[in-house]
Amino acid sequence: MRMRKKKNLLPRLSACSDYFVSEKPSGWRTKEGQPLYLEIGCGKGRFCVQSALEAPDCMFVACEREPNVIVLAAEKAKAAALSNIKFISADAVRLREFFDDSDVDRIYLNFSDPWPPKGQWKRRLTHRRVLKEYDPVLKSGGELFFKTDNSDFFDFTLSELPECGYEIRWYTRDLHSENVHNVLTEYEENFSSKGMKINYLEAVKK
Repeated sequence: MRMRKKKNLLPRLSACSDYFVSEKPSGWRTKEGQPLYLEIGCGKGRFCVQSALEAPDCMFVACEREPNVIVLAAEKAKAAALSNIKFISADAVRLREFFDDSDVDRIYLNFSDPWPPKGQWKRRLTHRRVLKEYDPVLKSGGELFFKTDNSDFFDFTLSELPECGYEIRWYTRDLHSENVHNVLTEYEENFSSKGMKINYLEAVKK
């Protein structure tokens, strides 16, 4: 379903222009050795903004193709006066326009569209056809963290990532039952409040 256009969208985006990147910068990091974390499909920004607040020494970049959604994320970052987060309003397959190879230390995929009909699987962000478009920006030894409520999508990802050069380091089919630090997304809070279990994995690029 197409999202209704936000009122005053362009002025709101303009007001947050300092947080947006429209082309590859000369360098993402504000200091040498700073970890660079990328969230693909940041939605309304709860996860990336909270993560940036909790880890001020890390640089976060959040990508979202829907302007009506990413404006909410940028407004959250601006309200928090964050200096360690930037936003890219673009589709994931365009990420190589913004990063050099091996730029990124970690990629987050949180509740990506599962594209449930089998004929649509090639659009999944963990499908090898899509992964190869942005995988080069993740360094060797870099991490990929994935969360979803969709068990079929999770099983697909568990089998697809090893075929694409990733080692599954750890996974669980009930994240909220584990004693691990976890930053909630908007979707996650909604799903878990209804008793739905959250699937989660951590993988390492070989």
